[in-house]
Amino acid sequence: MDQRYAIGPQQVRSMGTDELRRNYLVEDLFTEDEVRAVYSHHDRVVLVGALPRTGPLSLPTFPEIRSERFFDHREAGIVNVGGPGTVVVDGEEHRLAPTACLYVGRGAGEVSFSSDDPASPAAFYLFSAPAHTAYPTVLVEPGEGTVRELGDPLTSNRRTLTQYVHENGVRSCQVVMGVTTLHPGSMWNTMPAHTHVRRTEVYLYFGLPEEARVVHLMGEPTETRHLVVADRQAVISPPWSLHSGVGTASYSFVWAMAGENQAFDDMDPHPAAELR
Repeated sequence: MDQRYAIGPQQVRSMGTDELRRNYLVEDLFTEDEVRAVYSHHDRVVLVGALPRTGPLSLPTFPEIRSERFFDHREAGIVNVGGPGTVVVDGEEHRLAPTACLYVGRGAGEVSFSSDDPASPAAFYLFSAPAHTAYPTVLVEPGEGTVRELGDPLTSNRRTLTQYVHENGVRSCQVVMGVTTLHPGSMWNTMPAHTHVRRTEVYLYFGLPEEARVVHLMGEPTETRHLVVADRQAVISPPWSLHSGVGTASYSFVWAMAGENQAFDDMDPHPAAELR
């Protein structure tokens, strides 16, 4: 488990490209037949990637979280960004089609991941936050959540946003999670860019062609920086940072949040004319 420490905006102003990438970009979350994790000290969120090809993978405890089992004090949303696969939670099988979401509540025990076809392995992305109570494990099939059509073709940001885990959907303590897919010809994932100082958000980009990239904006609205992001890479966005990006090809992304509240619209927009 890699650890990323909380950093303030004043420090980021002086960072170069390599330092920004080391602190905010997660490049290698998915490795064949491994479970890899990143612990962020922003809102204590944990990111996990599991890519089972030759056989099932078990979710380890990770000594850094100081729990006998991963879910003793945590909850998580899991989205499959690869081929079809199965997540087993305490002996109960949950088959996840591509972009399906499984919420796992506090108190779950044994968790494992497997792929239906080694030639097209599943890629399970897990976003976890501390939890104070237990909610039931729930599977949401692709397109079954709350669907919101946003943006406009004229501004190149027409997109379909599906909310899976949120205050009016699958119940959780902190986690808010969903998937956004850009429409053909649209490349901006969020515009106007926004901040929400009450919550940490993480974007996991997927569905990008191998040579394509997303230019992800981060930082303070008047001190923006950028990260160049490839397929299945994640960006940790601390509460004070805006988060928005534009791609060189079509793509989707998993967005996930944890923090003070679960209100999706609790955000502070920053029009493009104000950005620096």
